Amino acid sequence: MADITVLAALTGGGIIGAASALLLAGHRRVAGISGIAAGVLPPWGKESIWRFWFLAGLIISGPLYRLIGLVVPVELQASWPVLAIAGLLVGYGSRLGGGCTSGHGVCGIARLSLRSLIATLVFMTTAGITVYLVRHVLSGVW
Repeated sequence: MADITVLAALTGGGIIGAASALLLAGHRRVAGISGIAAGVLPPWGKESIWRFWFLAGLIISGPLYRLIGLVVPVELQASWPVLAIAGLLVGYGSRLGGGCTSGHGVCGIARLSLRSLIATLVFMTTAGITVYLVRHVLSGVW
């Protein structure tokens, strides 16, 4: 993770913002990944097609990035079962909160939504508390 530079972070953030703006301008849709993912589940409709291609782009961008010779260092510090449980909890929390960090944090705050600001503050506070508990309180328990 030490290899990630400020320039790389700004570039990634800019690309995410541009993609969100293009989706909003082109389809009048917010780029909330949890909502887009939920939209590819049955029953399918006209909206499912663009949602599928949006998710496909997210999934294949990593391998494409590697294919052109660029590598993003990834260091997983948890086991696959812990990651799977964490992913399910994030998905449940996203549905409970009416959106995820991309929908509320990127798009909602950019649209000056008070609901998204509050949701993002709750997400980030919960994440900070969780990291503290896992690294400092529960370290070595699992």
